Amino acid sequence: MQQVIEFAGNHPFLSGAWVILAIMLVYSYINSAFSPVKELGTHEATLQINKEDALVLDIRPPADFKKGHILGSRQLKPEEIREADFSKLEKHKGKPIIVACAMGNSARKTALQLTKAGFPNVSVLKGGVNAWTGAGLPVSK
Repeated sequence: MQQVIEFAGNHPFLSGAWVILAIMLVYSYINSAFSPVKELGTHEATLQINKEDALVLDIRPPADFKKGHILGSRQLKPEEIREADFSKLEKHKGKPIIVACAMGNSARKTALQLTKAGFPNVSVLKGGVNAWTGAGLPVSK
């Protein structure tokens, strides 16, 4: 313990950075635990797609969507996300919805918007489309 105190006294910037990173890590775990939006791995997403007829929303740019996307997924354009225009999804309100982006980072914000718009069962694909293709799962071009 004495060495930790001595290190913190000798290196205040490194110690401060460590404390900030630790707080951010704890915050992200707490935030995801209490979030209405859950993350699904590729296996859980596949089960939802096959057994519960889940709708996959791809929020990547149109060029990336055309290069390859999850079979049966629909693209949600950036303008629709920005304006929170989910009117074309109204008929899918009762189905599970899985939001997918490239790496799983930006999908959470869109999933939260969908939840606020009244969609009860919204999830995020953990790792995004990159995790999907990395797992060797089928994509459509």
